[in-house]
Amino acid sequence: MSTAHGARARARIEVTAAIKDEARRQLAAEGAARLSLRAVARELGMVSSALYRYFPSRDDLLTALIIDAYDSLGERAEAAHEPAADPFRRWVAVCEAVRGWALDHPHEYALIYGSPVPGYTAPETTVPPAARVGLLLIGIARDAHHAAGLTGPSLPAELRPEAERIAADLAPDLPPAAAAALVAAWAQLYGLVGFELFGQFHRVVEDRETFFRHAAGRLAQGVGLVTGPTEGAAPGR
Repeated sequence: MSTAHGARARARIEVTAAIKDEARRQLAAEGAARLSLRAVARELGMVSSALYRYFPSRDDLLTALIIDAYDSLGERAEAAHEPAADPFRRWVAVCEAVRGWALDHPHEYALIYGSPVPGYTAPETTVPPAARVGLLLIGIARDAHHAAGLTGPSLPAELRPEAERIAADLAPDLPPAAAAALVAAWAQLYGLVGFELFGQFHRVVEDRETFFRHAAGRLAQGVGLVTGPTEGAAPGR
């Protein structure tokens, strides 16, 4: 690559980052539904036509922000994951990392797990980043299943067809009961985080960190993970 091409590439990276940073500031101030390319360009001192060379539409910019948010969340969760620990501890550590990231990035969390943005449909390119945390949790359950088995509840007969479908789609090597429990736990995890982040725990839960850790442990137990040998009795006993 020539020096001129290298300089242009670096400049494009820097301008793209500046656009995203300003868009995130607007997300915090106005919400995703009011994100405007013209407003971003104005704040950066750019003409709209110049910004369109980086992001042809508002939806393209939203997609970039969504992918960045999912990847940032995934990186935080993966950094907290310790493969050498027992599955129960690994699960709780990942859940706590999700909560920590959300508290540090509330507006980005709202973008990916809050109300849908009117008129916006996320493209398939958002799916792999969005799956990072889920795949990490599935991997923890898979390791536990192959090592010592899972101790989750039995599967009601009426749920078996759906649970088998879920297992076939997400984790064919896991029992259908575990696959269904994983989906439920995934939804409950983000429900817990969302309740805290969006104020539903106000005047209800005071020690939210301890409450969340306990709840994350209960989710682990629901999937069939058990506490490690040094943990003693399951939480709540």
